[in-house]
Amino acid sequence: MALDTVGIATNSPDTQQPWRELGLKEDEYQRIREILNRRPTSSELAMYSVMWSEHCSYKSSKVHLRQFGEKAPKSDALLVGIGENAGVVDVGQGYAVTFKVESHNHPSFIEPYQGAATGVGGIVRDILTMGARPVAILDPLRFGPADAPDTKRVLPGVIAGIGGYGNCIGVPTVGGEVIFDKSYLGNPLVNALCVGVMKHEDIKLAKASGAGNLVVLFGAKTGGDGIGGVSVLASETFSEKKPTKRPAVQVGDPFTEKVLIECSLEIFKEDLVVGIQDLGGAGLSCATSELASAGTGGMRIELDRVPLRDANLSPEEILMSESQERMCAIVPPAKIDRFLEICKKWDVVATVIGEVTSGEHLEITWHGELIVDVPPRTVAHDGPVYNRPYKRPENQGDLCADAAENLPRPTGEAELAEAILKLISSPNMADKTWITEQYDKYVQGNTVAAGPSDAAVIRIDEESFLGVAVATDCNGRFCKLDPYQGTQLALAEAFRNVAVTGAKPLAITNCLNFGSPEDPGVMWQFAESVRALADGALEMGLPVTGGNVSFYNQTGDVAIVPTPVIGILGVIDDVRKAISYRFTGEKELILLGETLEELSGGEWADGCGHLGGIPPRVNLQKEIVLADFIHAQRDYIAAAHDLSDGGLAVALIEMLLQSKTGATVSIHGDPFMHLFSESSGRILIAVSSEDSNYVVGKAADAGITTTRLGKSGGENLEISGVLSLSMLHLQEANQRTIPALFNA
Repeated sequence: MALDTVGIATNSPDTQQPWRELGLKEDEYQRIREILNRRPTSSELAMYSVMWSEHCSYKSSKVHLRQFGEKAPKSDALLVGIGENAGVVDVGQGYAVTFKVESHNHPSFIEPYQGAATGVGGIVRDILTMGARPVAILDPLRFGPADAPDTKRVLPGVIAGIGGYGNCIGVPTVGGEVIFDKSYLGNPLVNALCVGVMKHEDIKLAKASGAGNLVVLFGAKTGGDGIGGVSVLASETFSEKKPTKRPAVQVGDPFTEKVLIECSLEIFKEDLVVGIQDLGGAGLSCATSELASAGTGGMRIELDRVPLRDANLSPEEILMSESQERMCAIVPPAKIDRFLEICKKWDVVATVIGEVTSGEHLEITWHGELIVDVPPRTVAHDGPVYNRPYKRPENQGDLCADAAENLPRPTGEAELAEAILKLISSPNMADKTWITEQYDKYVQGNTVAAGPSDAAVIRIDEESFLGVAVATDCNGRFCKLDPYQGTQLALAEAFRNVAVTGAKPLAITNCLNFGSPEDPGVMWQFAESVRALADGALEMGLPVTGGNVSFYNQTGDVAIVPTPVIGILGVIDDVRKAISYRFTGEKELILLGETLEELSGGEWADGCGHLGGIPPRVNLQKEIVLADFIHAQRDYIAAAHDLSDGGLAVALIEMLLQSKTGATVSIHGDPFMHLFSESSGRILIAVSSEDSNYVVGKAADAGITTTRLGKSGGENLEISGVLSLSMLHLQEANQRTIPALFNA
């Protein structure tokens, strides 16, 4: 096929082009022609198609995401906000921490191992490009029913991909979630969060400035994998039939990523770059256009200089390839020799492919022929913006009227005991050790707490013991019932999970997973969720530092339950003072917060096959008071555990199992309601008997409701006058489920 140059495109305006096959709409294609005042070349069309995809351009979400800026709270900690590869916050002592969560949902359904592995690799490079050393990974995961045949295909591959990649690059996987729900069958959610650490002066940005500076591609060679990944996979809905788009799934090489990390950090240490960008979604199309757009605007690239794994790749394929483990740096000519020397030391392929110019266009040549001549901002940032129609679904009222509080409830010792055992052995509540033991949680030697802890705690300074805590959360069923309230419940839970470690919550990231934006009902869920998060962030004084939107998570016309995963990062001045949710010796167990009759959307209702009603109420001010109390009294609290999924029954059993003890507790009022309610704003703490009066008094001073439940000890969970359960029996029920399902 003849090369399609700018000259040929100018002189052949009527040539038919495959814009529809590349995911563009007719009006989008016409707009490209208007921008260029001619038809695009095939290479330009390739670039616009991937960069204007839903995944890259946020064209359906931009109008709503602006609220994160419009409602942003004042934050002294925020150093880099939305718009860069990842947000950065000040954690004190000259340290900055960057964190972000991304999705790799559709690729992980098609090719579970590589989809999950490259999801990890991509988010790690996002963190690396900020100038930071990646120090922790969290993976919030959602799958179809645990006993579904396809879940048994997808889950083991995803877990192996996360573990295989993370373990090989030497970054600990320390937390996340594994949730099962029928709405995720055929569309699992594989979200990945990475945390990185650097000094303030080491922060790097993605911009190409300074005419004459060199554009250097370094890392793996470019192959044919991942072509069209973001436009083909992440920007459309799966059909009822299983997709077979395997070439669009990237292939990862963690050993190449490991040397790329170390090579990049050495380059950063010697201050050899003025701009840096990883090659993730949309590959070279994204890196060149975004660097040029964020810089002075002019860049010239010789595409034939790009090192290839496959010599037969066309220019269009090279521009669209999403081959992994690649970075693009802007290097001053005076520093290029040292840059290349460091790359050679680490055996990393590095090639000068162009330079920054004083012009305003991104120009790309192929063996001397001009094949791309575009204003870079029109590719990278000025794509289409849709204010899509949204409307509350007509059946939402009926859904909310069907409350779980009206379901028949277990009564008497036998029925309550059976309900507790069913809950604690359900796939969502069951012990996930079979999964987490496949991850290296302790590589780098700085992991203080990891799953099943409420939040991961990572030491970032070996002398001062400064550290961070991070957690992710979301109950999609709550969001289905009320996307506004459900999103704020996710925010509150992630906030509380960080707070129970004794850390001070500092910033928010998010991964907003929804169905098709072309469905007004889905778009209503999304609009409400974004509004809730922006309002909540403002009320709590926490900046949203960045995140990700993942649309088209549905099979046919069946969308997932809305799943806005919220990540919270907090700072802890001394990780040696971090609160665990394990304790030793006899302790008094105290419940902080008020329990109301709130069962809808919760785990007990889900176990009954029911979804309906109104989710628990959320009070963000009370969450702040609780967090401040835990931080202030951390020297007197032996252990703390958030109450959320499954309520008091699950939280109590989890804490006792971790602490290898039983307990005798008393419940005043309806035992079922107090055990299974999922009211927000509650924490279970364990304190020494001699400190209990002091702690309860301080809680009262803060306006926090306290309930003295009883004391730990013995081999059973004794609920006075209600039931007695053997801890060994509970442990066996909790631990058997996941291995029995997936160990075959």
